Amino acid sequence: MDEFALIRQNFAKAIINDSVALGIGDDCALLIPPAGKQLAVSMDTLVEGTHFPKGAPAKRIATRALATALSDLAAMGAEPLWFTLGLTLPNANQQWVGDFCDGLLEFADTHQCTLVGGDITRGPLTITVQVHGSITPGQALCRSGAQPDDIIYVTGSLGDGAAALAVLQQNITVRKAAQDYLVDRFYKPTPRIKEGRLLSTIAHAGIDISDGLYADLSHICQASGVGALIDVNRIPLSPYWGNKVSRDKALAWAISGGDDYELCVTVPRAQVATLETWIKSDRINATAIGKITHKPEIYMVNKGKTMAFDIEGYKHFE
Repeated sequence: MDEFALIRQNFAKAIINDSVALGIGDDCALLIPPAGKQLAVSMDTLVEGTHFPKGAPAKRIATRALATALSDLAAMGAEPLWFTLGLTLPNANQQWVGDFCDGLLEFADTHQCTLVGGDITRGPLTITVQVHGSITPGQALCRSGAQPDDIIYVTGSLGDGAAALAVLQQNITVRKAAQDYLVDRFYKPTPRIKEGRLLSTIAHAGIDISDGLYADLSHICQASGVGALIDVNRIPLSPYWGNKVSRDKALAWAISGGDDYELCVTVPRAQVATLETWIKSDRINATAIGKITHKPEIYMVNKGKTMAFDIEGYKHFE
């Protein structure tokens, strides 16, 4: 089966909506941007053996690929619209492609994000997803907006990505419920779209935690010309695995493990009461872990003492 047949048989069944004038099957898609909105565009690439284990199930790979890309839209407070897919395959395995497509389109439909085009080629298994979203002008959560005395919040729990990888690599053993939770967090992380849209109305700056809290918070600090003070004992850990490793290991995973796809935002003190009200009413799951400082350095403090650690986050090239 050639690439055109693969597209017709699998991807051409993507559901389109009124924002798509012309979808899959031509040289370009023709799209209708929402009136009065800015377009937010991001791209992520996943490579077998680097971003997911070799031999991972096709459906799992598909959801991971789209979820990690959508997380970038969440980080800016954008609403998903469309995405394109670049798929490099070692061979034209219809069963694999069919499973991949089913997982991809099901997850896309959940987040109301429409596949509008892409490309299939031959080579080592690689998935590239480009997502497009919309946002109200002036409301995007950029990395450069943090200000001294902002309170730093993170959504959800941190360290799940590193803990999941340890489970997948059989480096730690957990109960079945914990294993199911962690494997799902690895292959199907939840893009915090709703949280991003809500936080964009009150926060100064934001980023998604893909490379680790320290590394990603560093991007905010560098872009904003500020520093940060983090109380590591306030970092939220999942009860599923937190007691299965040492406290130091748990904190290291939470600080530098990466693959969590939660949001890290800085909130002005004038808006903290609003956010805390949302937290108490279960509109959002978020935790205050520190504050932005004038001095352009990041300090991780554990019971009043500065915490030292070696890994600052995932890097593709070193």
